[in-house]
Amino acid sequence: MGDILAGLIDIARGSESGETLTRQLYDQLRAAILSGALPPGHRLPSSRDCALQLGLARNTVSVVIDQLAMEGYLDVAQGRRPTVAAAERKALLTGGNIAAKKAKPLGLSRWAERVRKSDWPFIHKGRPQPLATVLADSRLFPHDIWARCLRRAARRAPTGDPAINRASLRTALLRHLTEHRGVRAEARQIIIMPSAQAALELIARVLLDTGDLAWVESPGYGGARAALDAAGATVRGIELDRSGLAFRGRRDRPRLIFVTPSHQHPTGRLMPVSRRQQLLGFANEIGAAIVEDDYDSEFHYDGRPVAALQGLDDNGRVFYVGTFSKSMFSDVRSGYAIVPPDLADLFEKAQRHGSHIVPAPVQDALAEFIDDGHFAAHIRKMTRVYRGRRDHLLQALRAHAGDHLTIEPPAGGMQLLAFLDPHRDDRAISARLAELGVTARALSMHFIPPASAPGLFLGFAAWNEQEIDKAAAIIGQVLRDTATPRGRSDKAPKRPKG
Repeated sequence: MGDILAGLIDIARGSESGETLTRQLYDQLRAAILSGALPPGHRLPSSRDCALQLGLARNTVSVVIDQLAMEGYLDVAQGRRPTVAAAERKALLTGGNIAAKKAKPLGLSRWAERVRKSDWPFIHKGRPQPLATVLADSRLFPHDIWARCLRRAARRAPTGDPAINRASLRTALLRHLTEHRGVRAEARQIIIMPSAQAALELIARVLLDTGDLAWVESPGYGGARAALDAAGATVRGIELDRSGLAFRGRRDRPRLIFVTPSHQHPTGRLMPVSRRQQLLGFANEIGAAIVEDDYDSEFHYDGRPVAALQGLDDNGRVFYVGTFSKSMFSDVRSGYAIVPPDLADLFEKAQRHGSHIVPAPVQDALAEFIDDGHFAAHIRKMTRVYRGRRDHLLQALRAHAGDHLTIEPPAGGMQLLAFLDPHRDDRAISARLAELGVTARALSMHFIPPASAPGLFLGFAAWNEQEIDKAAAIIGQVLRDTATPRGRSDKAPKRPKG
């Protein structure tokens, strides 16, 4: 009996793995039982004899035997040696009674299936590459100042405070948005979220039932489409004209309308005040909600930024969504939504239900960063930097690919759109550029099918002049290499209407 145990158990003292003697004995005894090397009904030596045979302390052996007995691998009775459990019980523990049967796949919810089919987010392996979009340049962020704000917030972190939306950040953020974006709200209407995408998902869950109609811009932001799809909405892409969403004359009646009026994603166009008022009137008439994503409107290069659509709303129709990841840096992982006053309590309850909570020290650090003027100073600095990078990218693209691209210089934001000739395959070009170390999103991916214009969506904010020059040269080379023998089409690219 002792020989059998000694042949199965090999305890390595000073094991390189760092495992304790107790863990080694437990793992090896359990493996011997599961493999059948110690068959059902086999009696082990007493804890005293086992300890002597293996050169272990009796207490170590007793702990392991008690654990295996508690888990059902051994039967232990007063005055009797431990016995390996019967085969039937072992089969229940290991699932052996169904191992021979073909396992049915796990069922997924309809929500999970919709997420699986989504082509968003656009995932690139490894570190971001030029000219990836919607990225701030974290290299120019005042990390030392931010670190001091975090340390102070952590030292005075509240204990037992039930508030999940810190009053300090709500007040500081509202002051900033009122001054710079023309927002009209009370602090309690601000819901602090881990990201703008989380805010979009929460809004969709609260407002929409399965099958409800939602409008999005086409081309538009893929994250909004993904959030609405996941909520079970019927998502319809609405074409654009020079003033934005071209909804006049439509007979369908959406329950939710998603727009990016201050800097349309991805065309960069501005929705004028007249179209904004028409949209608000339309939403009031049919009882629809408007979700305004103001994702990068802090950066405006030609005149002052246009005030938010939310500031024109007198009837509680507009849900305003923003993020700190564009104005600061992506890893700050904080966004927000401003909801109508009569829904503020409901949204905070829904926020708790989904655990969409930003840690209190991070919120307090953000509040201090804003209150002390660091946030506004950083935006002013990066506006100058990004304007220069926008202009540099325009010059570089015209120099290297001017015969293959048509570009509308954006008045603000962190990226630009370059249209291709209509016969070009922007997805194939995007894939080829990715192989050469350049990220250029295909415009066709931003349409609700069918796509009506090929192009490349290019970021400039996160990339310095040397990175921009190198990427532009690669773009020019790829466009020349992939040009058809007949050369550039005589037809102008078919762009969003206008």
